[in-house]
Amino acid sequence: MNIAVISVAFSQYGIKEIKGVKDNLEIVKYFDEIGFDGTKLKDETAWCSAFANWVCLKAGVESSKKLNARSWLKIGEKVETPELGDVVVFWRESKQSWKGHVAFFIRETKDFVYVLGGNQSNQVKVSAYPKERLLEYRRMNKTK
Repeated sequence: MNIAVISVAFSQYGIKEIKGVKDNLEIVKYFDEIGFDGTKLKDETAWCSAFANWVCLKAGVESSKKLNARSWLKIGEKVETPELGDVVVFWRESKQSWKGHVAFFIRETKDFVYVLGGNQSNQVKVSAYPKERLLEYRRMNKTK
Protein backbone atom coordinates (compact mmCIF):
# COMPACT_ATOMS: atom_id res chain seq x y z
CA MET A 1 0.00 0.00 0.00
CA ASN A 2 1.41 3.38 -0.97
CA ILE A 3 -0.02 5.87 1.51
CA ALA A 4 2.18 8.72 0.24
CA VAL A 5 0.88 8.37 -3.31
CA ILE A 6 -2.77 8.18 -2.35
CA SER A 7 -2.41 11.06 0.15
CA VAL A 8 -0.86 13.35 -2.46
CA ALA A 9 -3.48 12.35 -5.04
CA PHE A 10 -6.39 12.96 -2.64
CA SER A 11 -4.94 16.38 -1.76
CA GLN A 12 -5.94 17.43 -5.29
CA TYR A 13 -9.47 15.97 -5.18
CA GLY A 14 -11.96 18.23 -6.96
CA ILE A 15 -9.46 20.17 -9.11
CA LYS A 16 -11.30 20.83 -12.41
CA GLU A 17 -10.61 22.19 -15.86
CA ILE A 18 -11.94 25.66 -16.58
CA LYS A 19 -13.91 25.73 -19.82
CA GLY A 20 -12.88 28.31 -22.35
CA VAL A 21 -9.73 30.37 -22.72
CA LYS A 22 -8.78 30.52 -19.04
CA ASP A 23 -6.80 27.61 -17.57
CA ASN A 24 -6.85 26.16 -14.07
CA LEU A 25 -3.38 27.00 -12.78
CA GLU A 26 -3.39 23.89 -10.58
CA ILE A 27 -3.56 21.70 -13.70
CA VAL A 28 -0.95 23.83 -15.49
CA LYS A 29 1.23 23.27 -12.39
CA TYR A 30 1.20 19.49 -12.96
CA PHE A 31 2.79 20.01 -16.39
CA ASP A 32 5.24 22.67 -15.21
CA GLU A 33 6.53 20.80 -12.17
CA ILE A 34 7.23 17.60 -14.12
CA GLY A 35 9.22 19.45 -16.79
CA PHE A 36 6.68 20.40 -19.48
CA ASP A 37 5.51 23.91 -20.32
CA GLY A 38 1.97 24.05 -18.99
CA THR A 39 1.29 27.37 -20.67
CA LYS A 40 1.60 25.65 -24.05
CA LEU A 41 -0.36 22.52 -23.10
CA LYS A 42 -3.38 24.09 -21.35
CA ASP A 43 -5.83 22.39 -19.02
CA GLU A 44 -7.79 20.89 -21.93
CA THR A 45 -4.76 18.78 -22.92
CA ALA A 46 -5.16 15.14 -21.87
CA TRP A 47 -3.61 15.42 -18.41
CA CYS A 48 -4.10 12.08 -16.65
CA SER A 49 -0.43 11.15 -17.06
CA ALA A 50 0.75 14.65 -16.09
CA PHE A 51 -1.27 14.31 -12.88
CA ALA A 52 0.07 10.81 -12.18
CA ASN A 53 3.65 11.98 -12.77
CA TRP A 54 3.16 14.98 -10.48
CA VAL A 55 1.68 12.79 -7.72
CA CYS A 56 4.56 10.31 -7.95
CA LEU A 57 7.14 13.13 -7.95
CA LYS A 58 5.62 14.60 -4.77
CA ALA A 59 5.28 11.14 -3.16
CA GLY A 60 8.90 10.19 -3.90
CA VAL A 61 8.24 7.23 -6.18
CA GLU A 62 9.28 6.56 -9.76
CA SER A 63 7.23 7.96 -12.61
CA SER A 64 7.07 7.62 -16.38
CA LYS A 65 8.13 11.24 -17.03
CA LYS A 66 5.93 11.10 -20.15
CA LEU A 67 2.51 12.46 -21.01
CA ASN A 68 1.03 9.33 -22.59
CA ALA A 69 -0.85 6.98 -20.27
CA ARG A 70 0.62 3.79 -21.73
CA SER A 71 4.15 4.96 -20.84
CA TRP A 72 3.33 3.70 -17.34
CA LEU A 73 3.39 0.11 -18.66
CA LYS A 74 7.19 0.34 -18.89
CA ILE A 75 8.06 1.33 -15.31
CA GLY A 76 7.61 -0.12 -11.86
CA GLU A 77 6.63 -3.73 -11.64
CA LYS A 78 3.53 -5.50 -12.89
CA VAL A 79 1.36 -6.89 -10.08
CA GLU A 80 -1.63 -9.20 -10.24
CA THR A 81 -3.15 -8.15 -6.92
CA PRO A 82 -3.21 -4.35 -6.63
CA GLU A 83 -2.91 -2.38 -3.42
CA LEU A 84 -4.16 1.09 -2.56
CA GLY A 85 -2.09 3.62 -4.52
CA ASP A 86 -0.81 1.27 -7.23
CA VAL A 87 -0.91 2.57 -10.80
CA VAL A 88 -3.68 1.31 -13.06
CA VAL A 89 -3.43 1.56 -16.85
CA PHE A 90 -6.51 1.23 -19.05
CA TRP A 91 -6.93 1.16 -22.83
CA ARG A 92 -9.08 3.67 -24.72
CA GLU A 93 -10.75 3.06 -28.09
CA SER A 94 -9.12 -0.38 -28.46
CA LYS A 95 -6.43 -2.53 -26.85
CA GLN A 96 -4.25 -1.91 -29.91
CA SER A 97 -4.64 1.88 -29.82
CA TRP A 98 -1.87 4.08 -28.41
CA LYS A 99 -4.50 5.81 -26.28
CA GLY A 100 -5.06 5.02 -22.64
CA HIS A 101 -5.80 6.30 -19.17
CA VAL A 102 -3.71 6.12 -16.00
CA ALA A 103 -4.84 6.55 -12.40
CA PHE A 104 -4.31 5.19 -8.87
CA PHE A 105 -5.98 2.08 -7.51
CA ILE A 106 -8.65 2.47 -4.82
CA ARG A 107 -10.58 -0.82 -4.96
CA GLU A 108 -12.15 -3.32 -7.32
CA THR A 109 -15.32 -5.31 -7.65
CA LYS A 110 -16.11 -8.22 -9.93
CA ASP A 111 -16.72 -5.91 -12.91
CA PHE A 112 -15.12 -2.55 -12.06
CA VAL A 113 -11.86 -0.97 -10.96
CA TYR A 114 -12.24 2.20 -8.89
CA VAL A 115 -9.40 4.66 -9.36
CA LEU A 116 -8.44 8.15 -8.25
CA GLY A 117 -7.03 10.11 -11.14
CA GLY A 118 -6.79 13.33 -13.05
CA ASN A 119 -8.78 14.16 -16.16
CA GLN A 120 -11.63 11.88 -15.14
CA SER A 121 -14.63 13.85 -16.42
CA ASN A 122 -12.17 16.79 -16.61
CA GLN A 123 -11.32 16.69 -12.91
CA VAL A 124 -9.49 14.87 -10.13
CA LYS A 125 -11.96 12.35 -8.74
CA VAL A 126 -12.68 8.69 -8.09
CA SER A 127 -14.23 6.87 -11.04
CA ALA A 128 -15.20 3.30 -11.87
CA TYR A 129 -13.82 1.76 -15.07
CA PRO A 130 -14.90 -1.59 -16.52
CA LYS A 131 -12.36 -4.33 -15.78
CA GLU A 132 -12.47 -5.30 -19.44
CA ARG A 133 -10.54 -2.07 -20.19
CA LEU A 134 -7.71 -2.93 -17.76
CA LEU A 135 -4.25 -3.32 -19.27
CA GLU A 136 -2.15 -3.71 -16.10
CA TYR A 137 -1.69 -2.90 -12.45
CA ARG A 138 1.79 -1.49 -11.73
CA ARG A 139 3.62 -0.90 -8.45
CA MET A 140 6.06 2.01 -8.38
CA ASN A 141 9.32 1.82 -6.46
CA LYS A 142 10.62 4.59 -4.23
CA THR A 143 13.10 6.92 -5.88
CA LYS A 144 16.63 6.91 -4.58
